[in-house]
Amino acid sequence: MSQRTAAGAGAFTGAQSTGRRNGSPPPRLAGGDERLSLTDGAAPCGGPEGSEVPITVTDNGFLRGRLLLVAFEGWNDAGEAATGALKVLKEQLDVIVISEVDAEEYFDFQFNRPNVVVDDDGKRVLEWPGATFSGPDVTAGDRSDGSNVYLLIGSEPSRNWRSFTAEVMNTVLAEEITGIVLLGAMLADVPHTRPISVFSTSENPLVRSELDIERSTYEGPVGILSVIADAAESAGVPTVSIWASVPHYVHNAPSPKATLALVEKIEELIGLPIERGELIDESTAWESGIDALAGEDDDMAAYIRQLEQARDTVDSPEASGEAIAQEFERYLRKRGDGGRGDGRAGGDGRPDEPWRRD
Repeated sequence: MSQRTAAGAGAFTGAQSTGRRNGSPPPRLAGGDERLSLTDGAAPCGGPEGSEVPITVTDNGFLRGRLLLVAFEGWNDAGEAATGALKVLKEQLDVIVISEVDAEEYFDFQFNRPNVVVDDDGKRVLEWPGATFSGPDVTAGDRSDGSNVYLLIGSEPSRNWRSFTAEVMNTVLAEEITGIVLLGAMLADVPHTRPISVFSTSENPLVRSELDIERSTYEGPVGILSVIADAAESAGVPTVSIWASVPHYVHNAPSPKATLALVEKIEELIGLPIERGELIDESTAWESGIDALAGEDDDMAAYIRQLEQARDTVDSPEASGEAIAQEFERYLRKRGDGGRGDGRAGGDGRPDEPWRRD
């Protein structure tokens, strides 16, 4: 692990300097503080207490500035779809490591255990959980594709989320990033046989207007993505959240179909062609494999048909709000869970097999 920089405990350690690579100082937050602090005693939204941090969009719009795409393994990453999508993108971009988080400060290694792997030289090495901030190689000359795209990929930290977020924001400000796209994937009552639902939201009214998206109405527990989004908006860096819905009854395996859906959404958003590679074939094989399992289990097949009926009703052009609500209520009654909405099965069904009940 690289040494801490002179910026101290509030900065990413780096394969390169954590400051601006052109030697200029980081931009200042409103209120005069150069560094964002979310440690104990700091303002809840991330800025210095009492300061007024503007929420702005670059003059050329959200998509034309420097964009950071973020994904974390764990609670925010059902089917490994979000991190899988960014790994596909990373393989095609000319990016270098800007900085890495000090894993000792943020990870419980009994929960996020290191992995032993065999490297290209045939040696067994340990890979530790962490987070890596990558960006364009400024020494590579002029490039027309991906030169404004930065990536943050890692594991969701186990502790000290506010300090972790402060480190992220220090690098965001030092690299003069103007917008953040946060990718996630969640388990949902959706059928694997239909297109993966992907939805985008933003807390920034200017971004919502520019991209024609809605504001999230969700209330409840959140992951590190929401904490970073809150800090970024408070620091004047607008954000967009993009989430894919993964069928919850196949949650134990990676979902290449959800990864593909997020890759397509990223391509649409940033206007950068992304090669699909083997993702299309893997998605087809994933769907066929689940079809085969359902073909051997009548209860599972019937449950999937219920999900398909509910999805088709919502997607139909003539569907009204009342019709959608009625279909959803019928679906809940068929599930037998009384509409409690916690994802658990009724009767004797296990959480991962909700179609099994008396």
